[in-house]
Amino acid sequence: MKSGLIGLVGRPNVGKSTLVNSIVGRKVAIVSNKPQTTRNLIQGIYNDEDSQIVLMDTPGIHKPNHKLGDYLNKEAYYTIDDVDAVMFLVPANEEIGGGDKFIIDKLKEANKPVILVINKIDTIKKEDLLNKIDSYKDLYPFSDIVPVSALKKDNVKTLIKVLKNYLTDNVKYYDDDYYTNKSTNFMIAEIVREKIMNLTHEEVPHSVTCIVESVEKHNNAFEISVCIIVDRDSLKRIIIGKGGSMLKEVGTKARVDIEELLGTKVFLNLYVKTMNKWRDKMNYLKELGFYDIDE
Repeated sequence: MKSGLIGLVGRPNVGKSTLVNSIVGRKVAIVSNKPQTTRNLIQGIYNDEDSQIVLMDTPGIHKPNHKLGDYLNKEAYYTIDDVDAVMFLVPANEEIGGGDKFIIDKLKEANKPVILVINKIDTIKKEDLLNKIDSYKDLYPFSDIVPVSALKKDNVKTLIKVLKNYLTDNVKYYDDDYYTNKSTNFMIAEIVREKIMNLTHEEVPHSVTCIVESVEKHNNAFEISVCIIVDRDSLKRIIIGKGGSMLKEVGTKARVDIEELLGTKVFLNLYVKTMNKWRDKMNYLKELGFYDIDE
C-alpha cells in the first residue's frame, strides 16, 4: 500500500474541484463557473487496491481585496508546503497570464515535484495543445505534464497512474469508506452555497456563505435548517427573490443533492441573514469556520 498527499493549485475557476471529483469518483467539492468557489482546504480521498491518494483541493490563488481573500491565499500556500507533490492546474483554452507566472514563482520557492495538469483539452485542437505544452515547458522544469478534461474525465486514469509515482508513505491515512475529510454538515452547507452560486450573478455568490444550524432525524427522514449569510440587505432580497421564488428554487435543487448525500428523505429549511461586511471582520470569519485567520 502506497499513500501520499498531493496538492492541487491554480488560478480561480480553472477546474480544480471538478478534477478532484473526477479522480475520487464522487462529489467532494462543489463546482461552479464562478471563480473562488472553494474556500477551504478540502481533502478528496482516492482508494484502490494498492494506493491511497489524498488530494488537497485549495482555493484559487488570486489578488485578494478583503481579509477572506488573504485567508484563501494563505490556505493554498500552506498546502504547497505540506504535500509530497503538487498538481498545477491550468486551462488549455486560455493564454498564460500573470496569475500563472505568480503561482510558478511560488512553486519555485517550495522545492516540490510539480505535475503540470492542462485541463479542458476538449476545448482546443491537438496542435494547439502541443504549443501550450511547449509554452509551459519554458517557464518551469515540470516533473510530469498530463493533459486532461476533468469534466469529461478524459485521461484522468492516466493522471492517477502518474500521481502514484509520487506517493512516499506506506500507511493508510483513512479507511476505504472515506472519500473526504469534511463533515456531513460542511458538505450540506456547501451544497446550498453551490446552488446559490449557480443561480445568481455578478457579486452575489462571493458575498454568501452558509451554515447548518440544526439536523434532526424524524423516523426515516432528516429535517435540516441552513442559514444563508450575506453582507448586505440588498443581496438578501435577491436570494429570497420575489415571493420567495429564488430561495425556493435553491432549496429544491439543494434538497436533491443532500438526499443523495444522506441516502434518505430530507426536509430542508433555508433562511437568510445579513452580517454587514462579514468577509472583512475577524470575529465573523472565525464564527463562520475560518479558524486559522490571524488578527
